[in-house]
Order: sequence, then structure tokens, then C-alpha cells
Amino acid sequence: MTSSRDTSFIGAPRARRVVHGLAGAVVLALTISGCVSSGPTPAKPLSPAQRSAAHVPPPGKASLARFYKQALAWSDCLQNSCAKLTVPIDYAHPEGATIQLTVVKVASTNPSERIGSLVVNPGGPGGSGVLYAAGAKFTEPVRAAYDVVGFDPRGVATSAPVKCLNDRELDAFLGGDPTPDNKPEELKLANTAKNFAQKCKANGGALLGHVSTIEAAKDMDVLRAALGEPKLNFLGKSYGTFLGATYADLFPAKVGRFVLDGAIDPSITSSQVNEGQAVGFETATQAYVKDCVDKGYCPLGTTLDSGMARLRDFLKQMDASPLPLSDPYVKQLTEGWASLGIAGPMYDPQAWPNLTDALRQAFAGQGGPLMKLAEAYAERTTTGAYNGNLMQVIYAVNCLDRSDVKALSHYESEARSLTASAPTWGPFLAWSSVPCGYWPVPANNAPKKITAAGSGPIVVVGTTRDPATPYKWAQGLAAGLQNGHLITYNGDGHTAYMRSNPCVDDAVDAYLVKGVVPPPGLKC
Repeated sequence: MTSSRDTSFIGAPRARRVVHGLAGAVVLALTISGCVSSGPTPAKPLSPAQRSAAHVPPPGKASLARFYKQALAWSDCLQNSCAKLTVPIDYAHPEGATIQLTVVKVASTNPSERIGSLVVNPGGPGGSGVLYAAGAKFTEPVRAAYDVVGFDPRGVATSAPVKCLNDRELDAFLGGDPTPDNKPEELKLANTAKNFAQKCKANGGALLGHVSTIEAAKDMDVLRAALGEPKLNFLGKSYGTFLGATYADLFPAKVGRFVLDGAIDPSITSSQVNEGQAVGFETATQAYVKDCVDKGYCPLGTTLDSGMARLRDFLKQMDASPLPLSDPYVKQLTEGWASLGIAGPMYDPQAWPNLTDALRQAFAGQGGPLMKLAEAYAERTTTGAYNGNLMQVIYAVNCLDRSDVKALSHYESEARSLTASAPTWGPFLAWSSVPCGYWPVPANNAPKKITAAGSGPIVVVGTTRDPATPYKWAQGLAAGLQNGHLITYNGDGHTAYMRSNPCVDDAVDAYLVKGVVPPPGLKC
């Protein structure tokens, strides 16, 4: 199996927009092999006391007992083991309809050293935890200590996926004008957002109102019990940090060893998410342009300021006169597609040379290479199909987690404000959450400070120039947690653990394997 980039961005990071805007995910696109005959090495059996402790439902939730007592039936798949976890659609009415979540287990490499299960989530919202767990890389001590377990959250990928648009409708949605310049364009964007919301209402079914992060966190506690774990050990990246923090808020006594990397601050509003990502992507783009200029022969020019201006001019050019493409369905590289193509490489500096080459060709009139980067970000294949449903379910989750407004005057004001602080990405992010203003289901969550009082230690990792989840979000989450511990990585890209820095890797591994909490103020 091979892996490509992590994803998140609006509707991405939302695209995968972490919460509404640019991005917030670490989705690894993997080539999946078929089922194989050899299964994993069996883990040590749990003691009766461990299993009894694991299967107790939350106080006052006796009606959930049948879910908490279920046993997972593992079968060979993905060169590992897969199972289905049954959960109620509506936790307020657990006697009602249910859905099944796909779960994968990558067994410990040394059962004699195994200490439990490590549940992982790559972000999104909408990233496949199944593919992430099956392809993620960990150090040998972690692989020996844990069965790595991934699951597709409700509404995502193979777990009752929410799909609002067909592939051609999604092409049009992603390629639309993300930065309206006048009233007619604003109304067109609003109508597109309204149509998207209506399509989700028509096609989403009963689950559309029950794909919030709160409900996914409750699913994780059912999974914990089904795995026979008295406490949940968890690694969440990007949006996965919000999922993990929400779990810790709901079930602080069940928090085991928690690592939240590329953190979202649960206390911030939708507007603050957009502002943070606008500044984050602006900072990351400046780092990219400076690197390009410093290396010489940069198609953007010879200075940072001229390079940033060249990028903005190019996006305006794509708005006015898109480049032709040979794709059978997407005929033009619009501003929407070009924005995704530029945003994707901001997640990983190793992708910067590819962006430079794509921009050089785009400036010469060839938009294909930049479109390929946009497709990688959107998980769109060469045949025009989409892998998974991240680019759609991201709105379904975000809009339940944070409400927004319909008034176009609100977004006009946001665009003016964000343009001042982030001229390249501000307008894009300011308008990114319009669909949530038309969402057919009211939000069931609201921004709040999460303390997770009484929990075990929670390790938070923040990268100083992270585009999708700005460093100050990690600072905010860690400071709010009663038992939060911050690791700072001074670097570029989205998330840090197992990506670029041995100092971060060693500290996280010491915590996951030995329970050693990082020293206060650790900087890497």
C-alpha cells in the first residue's frame, strides 16, 4: 500500500475545511488490496475484570446496554481484520434504527508487549479511519504495544455514507466561483449553497441530522467497549483532535493515552475558524513562496511580495478567463479548482516542488498539472469519480457542529475583514461556510471551552506554521484542558507526529508506549 498526502481544506482541510474552511484533515489516500487468507496474530485475552469494566454503558443509559455488550466478529480483509460495529442512528432513541460502522484492526507485532488498542482518526471530517489505520506508519515500539484500530465515522466512506451530489454535480460545486466580486455573483454562490443543502436534505436520509462530532464521539465509546478496553487510547489528527476532545469532554473517566495532533480549539466560532485558517494558509503560502524565491528560477518572481501578488493575480485570471482542460467532464481550470490545487501542497513542504512546476506550466497556459493537484486534494480520480465522500460529508458534520447565517452582508463583512489580514486566502475562507447558513438540520453543538476535568493526561501537538490548524488553536486547546500537555513543533506543514520531526516522534512514543508525559513547554 502506498499513501499520498493528508487532506483537509475547506470542504475541504472544510475541503477538508477543518470546520468550515480550508482544511483540517490528514486523510491518507491508499491503494487497498483485497482480502487475504492469513489473519493477524491473536492478542492476549482480556481478564474478566477488564471486560466487565469495558462493557458498562454510561450512567443512566441502560437502554444502550445492547450496543455496549456487542462482540465484534472479525474477518480477514485489507491484510488485517475487519468488523462491523452497530450503533443507534439517534442516541436519544436507541431503540430506533441503527447503522453499522466499518472497523479495521492492525494487530500488534508482538502480543507479549501488547498493552491495548490504539484507535486512530485522520481528520476531515470525512477521512476514512479504516484506510488510515491500514496504511499509517508507526514506530516499532508503538506497533508492538498496540493493535492499531481505525473506523469510518458515521456518514463517512463505508459507514452509511452521506452523499448529496453525484460526481458531475460535485465537479460543478467544487469548480464554482469561491470569491464573488459583486451582488450577482454573491447571489449565484448563495443559490449554489442552498441547492447543495437541499440536495443533502433530499438524499441524506435520517442520518443527515445525526452525523455530528458529538454522536461520532459516542460511537467511539461503544467501540471502546466492543474492543474490551476499560479506557480509550486515541490518536487524532486535525479534525480528529476535535473528535478526541469531544470524547474527553463526554467521557473524561474513560480517557486513556490521548494524543491530539494538529489541534482545533473547541472554543472558537465558525468565523474564528475561517479567520484562523485564512491567516494559517496565508502564512504557509508565504513560507512556500519564500522557499521558491530562495531556490531561484521561481515562476512567481524574485521577491516574497511579488510572488504573493503573482499568485493573487493568477487566481483572478482563473476567475475571469479559466484555462482549458482535456478532462472529459471538467473543461476549465476555474478559480475554484486552481485554489484547491494551490492549497493542497501547503499541507506538506515535500509537495512544494510539484506546485512550483504546476504553476510554471499554468503560467504558460497549461492547466492540467495544477488540476491534478486539485484532484488529489479532492480525492477525484482520472476517470472523474470520487474516492469516498469527504468533500460532501465535511459540510454535513461541520454544519451540525457550528451553525452559520444566511445574510450575505455577514459574509461581505467577513471578506473585507479577512482580506486585510490574509489577502490571498481571506475572501476564499470568508465565503466558505455559506452552505451552513442554509443547512436543513439545526446544529446540535456550539463552541465551548473543553476541560475534560478528571481525565488522564492529554498530549496536544501544534505546528507553528500549520496552514489548516493554526498553532494558536493547539495552544488554546492545551490551555483549556485540565490535564493538557503541549508539544510545539517549529516547522511547516499540517500536523507533526510521524511526519517530519524525531523530537516530536520520540516524545509521543514515550507517552503512548510508557505513559511518560512530555516535559512542560517541550519545543521541537
